[in-house]
Amino acid sequence: MNQTLLSARIAEAKPLRYTPAGLPALDLRLEHESETVEAGTRRQVKVEIRAVAFGTDAETLSRQAIGSSFRFTGFLAAFRHGKHPVLHIQSFQQDQHS
Repeated sequence: MNQTLLSARIAEAKPLRYTPAGLPALDLRLEHESETVEAGTRRQVKVEIRAVAFGTDAETLSRQAIGSSFRFTGFLAAFRHGKHPVLHIQSFQQDQHS
């Protein structure tokens, strides 16, 4: 199973683009910060990840302010046959905890 849930803020959004099939697409850079416990020790977690949204999700996210926080749900895949993971956003909602 490949499903990811991530609370993150929009750090960067490229201009809205369209796929060859005419589908709206938006490339994003998301930033996440939290604290968790690993092996009994508190750990500060910071991560930056590339993300992409398509269709109405892309259009909606393109209108959001940089720094806006959301809970994103999606799956991880390689970026255009690359080695680095990209979060493919399938749904999102405003994050009330940020």
